[in-house]
Amino acid sequence: MKKYAMIVDSSVCIDCKACMASCKVQNGVPKGYWRNWIKHTEPDFSRGKLTRTHFQPGGCMQCDNPTCVQACPSGATWKDPENGIVHVNEALCIGCGNCIKACPYGARFRHPEKRVPDKCDFCFGSGRLERGLLPACVDTCPTKARVFGDLNDPLSEASRLLREKPTVRVQAKVIDTLPNIYYVASTAPADWPATVDFPPAFLSMAAVVNPVVKAAVGLSALGVAVMWAKQLLSPDKEENEHEPSAPKKD
Repeated sequence: MKKYAMIVDSSVCIDCKACMASCKVQNGVPKGYWRNWIKHTEPDFSRGKLTRTHFQPGGCMQCDNPTCVQACPSGATWKDPENGIVHVNEALCIGCGNCIKACPYGARFRHPEKRVPDKCDFCFGSGRLERGLLPACVDTCPTKARVFGDLNDPLSEASRLLREKPTVRVQAKVIDTLPNIYYVASTAPADWPATVDFPPAFLSMAAVVNPVVKAAVGLSALGVAVMWAKQLLSPDKEENEHEPSAPKKD
């Protein structure tokens, strides 16, 4: 059993955005949306000296306590026990958008054509991991700020870095999601995650919809269950829930 994670040395990030561009091309991310980002601090010139801007690469945190999974009433968003990646099963998705609102990192967006959540999966869906390749963002980083690997493999570079270097994680507010992106020594900014937003109807609806949809998988009743859930959970007006950390325009 693997536990994929990413170790980031943000001190060597130069904000070239090669990671963002390669991810977009590799995974067919639609125009105006991003699966990953580079945040940055604002220089403070108030004391008469130039301060360095700190760049912070990021993406879906592949959390061990993923609030997006907890918020999904149909089981479409799930964490793979074989590798730790949080996936989206498009066939089970009812388009309610709960998972998008529940992610404190803003790492999900609604695909404008498929109308289902889209997010980083470490390039699992593109087949790179199956072919023994690194995620596109890791492969193209010129300063090697991103390191990817299996934390359960003591010989992996990611595992070694986590053992040998002090690391920090960007913590969500109120709920510790236990993210699996680690930053070597320190990183900034660190206070940007939003409060987890579980929609008001979620708690009562999840108890009903989740078992129904899961039981219907593979059966003719699946279509009925999905249509019923969509009518109950989908908002009357379509909203753009995506609040990307990177600019939405290409």
